[in-house]
Amino acid sequence: MTGMLLRLFFPAVCLASLALITGCKPAATKATFALPPPAVTVAKPIVKKVIDWDEFTGRLASPESVDIRARVSGYLEEVHFKEGTEVKAGDLLVTIDPRPYEAAVQRAQADVSSARSRAELAKTEAENAGPLLKSQAISSEENVRRLKAASEANSAMKAAEALLKGAELDLEFTRIRSPINGRISDARVTKGNLVTGGTKDATLLTTIVSLDPIYCFIECDERSALKYREMHKLGTRKSAMFVQIPAEMELANQTGFPHKGHIDFVDNVLNPTTGSIRARAVFENADRLMSPGFFARVRIPGSGEYDGMLILDQAIADDQGRSFVWVIDAENKATYRPIVTGPLQDGMRVVREGLKADDRVLINGLMSVRNGVTVNPQDVEMKLPATK
Repeated sequence: MTGMLLRLFFPAVCLASLALITGCKPAATKATFALPPPAVTVAKPIVKKVIDWDEFTGRLASPESVDIRARVSGYLEEVHFKEGTEVKAGDLLVTIDPRPYEAAVQRAQADVSSARSRAELAKTEAENAGPLLKSQAISSEENVRRLKAASEANSAMKAAEALLKGAELDLEFTRIRSPINGRISDARVTKGNLVTGGTKDATLLTTIVSLDPIYCFIECDERSALKYREMHKLGTRKSAMFVQIPAEMELANQTGFPHKGHIDFVDNVLNPTTGSIRARAVFENADRLMSPGFFARVRIPGSGEYDGMLILDQAIADDQGRSFVWVIDAENKATYRPIVTGPLQDGMRVVREGLKADDRVLINGLMSVRNGVTVNPQDVEMKLPATK
């Protein structure tokens, strides 16, 4: 009986003690822990004159390209050039066996000498015919005959001289020289082979292409061509049809369009099949590292010069396809600001609409803010991070 009373009494005492302790404790208050404002980095846009650029793809081409072919037939006697090297105009490239053509020149020289002698004799007889006719030593018919004989002999001499010039040209053509400065290809025919000359089916010996300057041909779409002509009409940008305009180029392994040149030619017809018009850019190639056939990207001014604002690409966020930035006001509160962006310029993004020159744009800490949130900003200069 006593044990049972203890088992009932002990829990009751514990509950009473707990109630007494709770009753004596002051009422708890809810503590509010205010988080510090997120630390962010802000910078003002860079304001400068900018130009929008339009990009096109193209292929490099040589301003001068020559197929070196035989102009006379014969056996190839010697190849004088080193394959794949640069040659200059006038350099001896190939020699064809000249002996048959030397013999032809000697024969033509003999024919000229003989024809000249006959022409001189006929001329002398014609000159003597006048006095003889006056003294009636010869008839008038003989006088006419002598004059005609002199004329025929003179014509025969000129024909022989023309044949000699032809023979001398053929002899000269046995020594083939480079017509331009450029880089030469490999020898298509080797020493000892018979080559065919002439204007039809002449043997190709090698090719030469000039390298400095170098061309890049691009195809400009119809819409862009119309835009450029409209800008020329409005006076905001000159057309390449009338003046040279700047062009910049990069190869497949390059960035930043390091090669500076200009557009010097626009075709006079738009291709109705492709809907594009051909244009040509010219670039320096002093180191000869660019070769015809390389793929390239070319950009040309797509607008007139205007005042633009540039910010880092990392400051721009996307909201369902619409670009925006966070602008920090005078009270250090973040404000949602939709913007209209343009192309990259010097590694930064052009902002066409939505910003003012004195806006403080958040460039680091985008994930820690929302509209109206107070931040702890650190003002820095808007510039690209240093690369190692």
